[in-house]
Amino acid sequence: MLQSDSGAAAKIPRPVPLRESVFEALLELIVSGQLRPGQHLVENELAELLGVSRQPVREALQLLSGEGWVDLHPGQGAFVHSPSVEEADQLLAVRALLETESARLAARHADEDGVAALRRLCARGASAAHSEDTDTAVTANSELHALITALSGNKVLAELAAQVARRVRWYHTPVARQRGLTSWQEHEDLIDAIADGNEEMAAQIMREHTEHTRLSYLEQRKNQPEEPAPQPIRRRRMRTAPGS
Repeated sequence: MLQSDSGAAAKIPRPVPLRESVFEALLELIVSGQLRPGQHLVENELAELLGVSRQPVREALQLLSGEGWVDLHPGQGAFVHSPSVEEADQLLAVRALLETESARLAARHADEDGVAALRRLCARGASAAHSEDTDTAVTANSELHALITALSGNKVLAELAAQVARRVRWYHTPVARQRGLTSWQEHEDLIDAIADGNEEMAAQIMREHTEHTRLSYLEQRKNQPEEPAPQPIRRRRMRTAPGS
């Protein structure tokens, strides 16, 4: 048996399973809004779109269902999850708590390079918002908030924030146009507070900023009816002829 002086041998990297690649591709389509809440997900159509067989698509849909991105209904198939108002409100409230603390700690720990990176992201996002390039604005927003969390220096906080980041991006996309340049002015004020090392001001601005986003989302959903779950298809049984 082969042995090495350093103990256990290094493991050989293996290719990512196809189902995980399909999972990531479908999740990006959901988060970006190309697959809309409530949309029916047909396996053969998705397989053709991604250039794969139906099996990894089926496995990916099971994974997405386990993480709450897809709803599986017996007799109907798979549908993009339609978040309830309460579900969205709870997630955005948790996001506010995490990011308020991130901003406070970023004001304590951020260096000049970190602040400069924040200003570049802010400028890119504001320019996209001004030209109504929603996709770029949403991406820049996500990157800016992620960088603030990274600058906090708290790894546990960063891990928790990362767990909700994609879903927050999903909820933020519909209100990005509505918030427009106002959101980016709030970002500029936040970055100024971080640059000044003003922890309390940074926390207050972030708290108000995330609350504005939460309220904008809830306002947009106010007049939208809740999507009912698809009803299973009831198959009629064939009647047998008398005496058969």
